[in-house]
Amino acid sequence: MAEEHRYRSWVEVDLDHFTHNWDEMKRLVGPGVRIMQVVKADAYGHGAIEIAHLALKNGAACFGVANADEGVQLRVGGIDAPIVILSPSPDSEINSIIKYSLIPSVSDIGFARELQKRFKKADLRAPIHIEVDTGMGRGGTIHYEAFDMIKEILSFSNIIIEGIFSHLAASETTTDYNQRQWHLFRGLLDILADHQIEIPVKHMCNSGAILNYPQFHLNMVRPGIMSYGIYPSPETKDKAQLAPVMSFKSRIVLIKEFPEGYSIGYNRTYITYKPTRIATIPVGYGDGYGVILSNQGEVLIRGKRAPVVGRVSMDMCTVDVSNITGCEVGDEVVMMGRQGDESITANEIADRTKTISYEILCALGKRAPRVFLQKGKTDSVAPRLQRIFIPDEEKSIARIDNIIRRCFHTRARNEELGDAIYYEMFETLFGKEDRRLELRTNFRYDIHVTEFSEAEIRSDRLAGREFRVTTLIAYTKTFNHPIFMIGCAANNEQLASFFDDKRCEYRWLLGQRQDAITEKDFRVSRVRIDDEEVPIIRTEATDRGFEVWCGSEDLKKKVNRQARISIEIVTRKSKRNNLFSVYLVYPTRGLDITFNYHGARIKNVRDISFFAGRHPDPEIIREKGKSVRLRISDDEWIFPTSGVTFIWDP
Repeated sequence: MAEEHRYRSWVEVDLDHFTHNWDEMKRLVGPGVRIMQVVKADAYGHGAIEIAHLALKNGAACFGVANADEGVQLRVGGIDAPIVILSPSPDSEINSIIKYSLIPSVSDIGFARELQKRFKKADLRAPIHIEVDTGMGRGGTIHYEAFDMIKEILSFSNIIIEGIFSHLAASETTTDYNQRQWHLFRGLLDILADHQIEIPVKHMCNSGAILNYPQFHLNMVRPGIMSYGIYPSPETKDKAQLAPVMSFKSRIVLIKEFPEGYSIGYNRTYITYKPTRIATIPVGYGDGYGVILSNQGEVLIRGKRAPVVGRVSMDMCTVDVSNITGCEVGDEVVMMGRQGDESITANEIADRTKTISYEILCALGKRAPRVFLQKGKTDSVAPRLQRIFIPDEEKSIARIDNIIRRCFHTRARNEELGDAIYYEMFETLFGKEDRRLELRTNFRYDIHVTEFSEAEIRSDRLAGREFRVTTLIAYTKTFNHPIFMIGCAANNEQLASFFDDKRCEYRWLLGQRQDAITEKDFRVSRVRIDDEEVPIIRTEATDRGFEVWCGSEDLKKKVNRQARISIEIVTRKSKRNNLFSVYLVYPTRGLDITFNYHGARIKNVRDISFFAGRHPDPEIIREKGKSVRLRISDDEWIFPTSGVTFIWDP
């Protein structure tokens, strides 16, 4: 069954048409002009995340959104490119701007001052774009006040003026007013140049201006409607070859025969004047198919037009199919788009409803899934809840989990396999309960295996049958607790209990043993955080193993920040056990493990490694009789569960 058949109605988004429109835009602006893809309002109803990813493949330099929430949605969807908020932002959006690296537009000096204050507090130097009102009368600082505002913002140490832009009031037509706006903006740019003020990015052209005013292109343009295959106005039709990207489709769910004189729909706005065959379509004004289309809209069925009769209700509308031979339940219905030789465009619907095509695209099919097509076949499906998802921190954990699970379904192309991967991943990363995901970078593991001295063996006869193992572990991660514990387990059950304790910073498995672990077996000799010594508070043997508690109140200032953690551990190892293993149980970027054995009477050391990641084969450096070293670049991720076992001749 095709994906779209699972839904009552659906929106088809033709990705090949979108790419075609991008080719046209690049032809029109040339190689020297960058393109900001405007994806506000869920990419005009097309699906912002999917459209953004494809725009990047086609060369988009950045993205334009209307508010911080839309920018956050792109970041959550994996978009790393610059994102510009094109509308003025309230102060309440600044936290999201900082957290998700969004670029605000500045229209007044008060907002700029608040940005400077908050950027400074966050120890951040970040870009903005200045919006200039040259006659739109909406956002932006008015053109004759812009220079003074820019001069003041240039004195703010934490703000970078990356871009400056204005917006035409009537770009879809050629008018003197557009020329007036251009001269005002150009004049401001000249004044800035006279004062040796260079703002790198300059943009004024939306879709209409790209087509009507090539002399206004500057070094960046902001296409929206034309990238989705809609001409801004009739007079722009001969200036580009655009292909509509969106179609809205449904299916007939019911057909009934009515006699003459029967009323159809609410308030009896249509009365049959002859025996009539009526089809019910599960689309209404709740789907953006407006009430105004009652008794005047048309749809396509079997390649022919069928009139909408009766009032459009919230979830249904009715059409007269008396003249469509063979029409039956399940037939495809095109509300907007092409079927056979006929088509119904967004502009046609807009003309009937006395509005503009922009509103039709944003509203039509707003609660339907988006089915993305490439080469005429379904590439992926985005359910509505996924498209409108905005994270709300801990409040949205269940929604986040559900979206991730659906992503695995899609990637694995199998629900059962997707679920298996999903649950395995969450068990590995988060354990049995929710806890903060730990990502570690620059992991260093330096092992020194040595013999005990003669004096130590005389005082402790067991020392002659054991090695001393001194291990220095270092990594960078988000520091969580000012008082924390390093645990040593005697078996897997004890190890699991340490994983369940959020305060356990590092865990060590000494080996399967029956007797209790003591400080003689496991000693933490040194702990440092960001090169500062951390005191050891106490050590104790418990039911779950040997615990070493460290920390101080001074460490509270480092909580929830990245910190370099270094731990030196001294253990004893039986000479009868001729292997030593290192495991990575968290996603880790960058690895350097060294096994030094020149201080011990062992020989023929080999390594057996098992690493998961994009580049699973570490660089191995062997110094015969002395050491084995494994390295993975600091920009490469290693996934759980990975590790290496060193083995030598008994």
